[in-house]
Amino acid sequence: MSPLSIASAAEVEHLLHDDLQAVEQEFARQSQSQVEVITEIGDYLLAGGGKRIRPLLLLLSAKSLGFDGESRIRMGAVVEMLHTATLVHDDIIDNATTRRGRPSTNAKWGNSKCVLAGDWLYMQSFQTALRERNFHVLDLLITLTQQMVEGELLQTEKLGHLINEEEYFDLIYRKTACLFKVSMQLGAALAGSEDVIEQRLGEYGRNLGIAFQIVDDVLDLTATTAKLGKPAASDLREGKATLAVIHALERGTGAERECIRTVLNDRGFDRVTHATILDILKRHGSIAYAMDAARAYAEAARQSIAEMPRSAAQRALLWVPGFVVNREN
Repeated sequence: MSPLSIASAAEVEHLLHDDLQAVEQEFARQSQSQVEVITEIGDYLLAGGGKRIRPLLLLLSAKSLGFDGESRIRMGAVVEMLHTATLVHDDIIDNATTRRGRPSTNAKWGNSKCVLAGDWLYMQSFQTALRERNFHVLDLLITLTQQMVEGELLQTEKLGHLINEEEYFDLIYRKTACLFKVSMQLGAALAGSEDVIEQRLGEYGRNLGIAFQIVDDVLDLTATTAKLGKPAASDLREGKATLAVIHALERGTGAERECIRTVLNDRGFDRVTHATILDILKRHGSIAYAMDAARAYAEAARQSIAEMPRSAAQRALLWVPGFVVNREN
């Protein structure tokens, strides 16, 4: 990658600091409701922080095409509201009790209020998007929402079952990468770019999103609860087979495969410990295999925009894949 000029973290922070603050303020404004509990939940979710990587991508996409209109802030808040709504619903589905080191919203307010608050956030994000008076923007958001819901339903059907890599990549595209892709496409749509440019930026988002989710899944297996802000190995506890686990299942001995199946079926580590599963994964190079796949997708993201005109935003987009792969939580 030596011919490519990649921004530093400090340069990216300087480039986007004001815009991301404006997105935060817009999110706070948009999540206010006359129904007090909705505002309370919205404020709680916003205070929980997060990487804000989806609005970051939308902002960089728009900036890379020379667009700096106010709608980039509104749409940055839209993609973050959509993401936040999915987290609320995911925590309900997974019976999660913590998120980012704090009680999850469903643990504080209960499932009934939170599922409705998540629905409200979805509708509020679409109402905000309507202000663009842009059918293409709405088409992107509707297709995105359908794919995310389909992904969640497919994953629910697969819980406790063994899946292959093709099924895994389809799931993580629907659940994660499609929102990365659409965030990039929305930035291009706001700039009124040509279809080919929007497709190229969308491909960047797709590859980056896949890399992001693979790393997320690896960290779920290997990082501590303190780092993750939620219980370690949550995926296995919920019956989800991720890339490293699929790799080990394909290469392990009969006894090793049975250990993994036991955890997936039990939805816990009562009969087989987390340490035993990690030993199996490391023995077969499964963690390294998954991380190699993440790096390959991150590099594909970089290459998809390598020929774009040089700018501060393009250099920042070249930085993001490295951040995604090397993060610790």
